[in-house]
Amino acid sequence: MKKVILITGATDGIGLETAKLLAAAGHDLLIHGRSIAKLNTIKKLLSAIPNAGSINSYLADLSAFSDVKKLIVDIKNEHKNLDVLINNAGVFKASNTTTPEGLDVRFVVNTISPYSLAQALLSLLGNSGRIINLSSAAQSPVNIEALLGKAELSDMEAYAQSKLAITMWSKVLADKLNGEGPTVIAVNPGSLLASKMVKEGFGFEGHDLSIGAKILVRMALEDGIAKHTGEYFDNDIGQFSQPHPDGLNPKKSAAVIEAIETIINLN
Repeated sequence: MKKVILITGATDGIGLETAKLLAAAGHDLLIHGRSIAKLNTIKKLLSAIPNAGSINSYLADLSAFSDVKKLIVDIKNEHKNLDVLINNAGVFKASNTTTPEGLDVRFVVNTISPYSLAQALLSLLGNSGRIINLSSAAQSPVNIEALLGKAELSDMEAYAQSKLAITMWSKVLADKLNGEGPTVIAVNPGSLLASKMVKEGFGFEGHDLSIGAKILVRMALEDGIAKHTGEYFDNDIGQFSQPHPDGLNPKKSAAVIEAIETIINLN
């Protein structure tokens, strides 16, 4: 059955490879990027794939709260339902790691904006929809002060903390929905895949991106995934597994959610 699927960060890396696979399967895609030139190029590329469904593109900088709000409004105005949200967009290094609001750009792009999208699009996703959140094998305890923009972190610290934070809120949201909303899954697509982030962060090409793309497609479409809502899939071992222990700690997760919602309410 044809699905309507939103993929953030769909103009390169795992997001683009995932979009290619989903287009070839005939699904209708909503692709997001932060470069209009790239979006136009990728829209043409995906539309030319045999059997491709409709391809709609959306321009937004996920580090800018105003852009995220506009993205949400545009999607809601143009679509009455959404089957899958894949929160793929992410950042590891940046020339400026601090947003105008004084927040770490890794937390904003990797954790907070995906949270905003998920919350705002719940009504479009309904009980049969899915939210697939890109986590990572790199997970470390979240410094709430850093999340709130009151402490500085290194690139790796910020990235690993932001990825644990999205894993934490994935479980909290799934538990809150309690079956009365979309399935929520956090996924480590595979370590050191050949994305721009890996090249920037580690200085080598990395492994085949299709490893990550194929697992995202599986999590988005495969039957039986709903029973795993709130869980973490580790593609390095090819199965659902335990995230960092903090990801299962209700008190620490609640503190992360409180900080995220405080930031969103202020902005």
